[in-house]
Amino acid sequence: MASDDLEGNTLSVYAYIVNSNEPVGLREITRGVEFSSSSVAYHHLQKLENLDLIEKNSYGQYSLKEKASIDGYMWVGKNLVPRLMFYSFFFIGLFIIEISIILFNLVVKRLVIDSLFLFFTGTTIVTMLLFLIEGIAMYRKLNPKRNTVKT
Repeated sequence: MASDDLEGNTLSVYAYIVNSNEPVGLREITRGVEFSSSSVAYHHLQKLENLDLIEKNSYGQYSLKEKASIDGYMWVGKNLVPRLMFYSFFFIGLFIIEISIILFNLVVKRLVIDSLFLFFTGTTIVTMLLFLIEGIAMYRKLNPKRNTVKT
């Protein structure tokens, strides 16, 4: 499978089908992925069928046939999560450790925190935020329906 084929709207359709607990129809996919017409959804469904990732049953509903490995994403159960989110979690953990060291320094006055350590803590904050913001942006592109507020 070419990784170029599974990106953008095709990837959104694929993720929608993977997250469905049962086979889904064309109209449901069109609404779920927020396409303007069912012909757009059908085009992407045909691409996924040609890649042998989904299958169509006798009722015209689509279901997952195979989970694909997708560049920049990881499978967590049935959810496709951007790798950048995991990188941000690493830096969140590092930031917590650095803040703990600084707080411990305030309690135990013998330790000396120099400006280089504070610089690295600031760098950790910036890196953590960049990975987190970009990871959330990638996740929102993949799951447009989950980001709308229902009233």
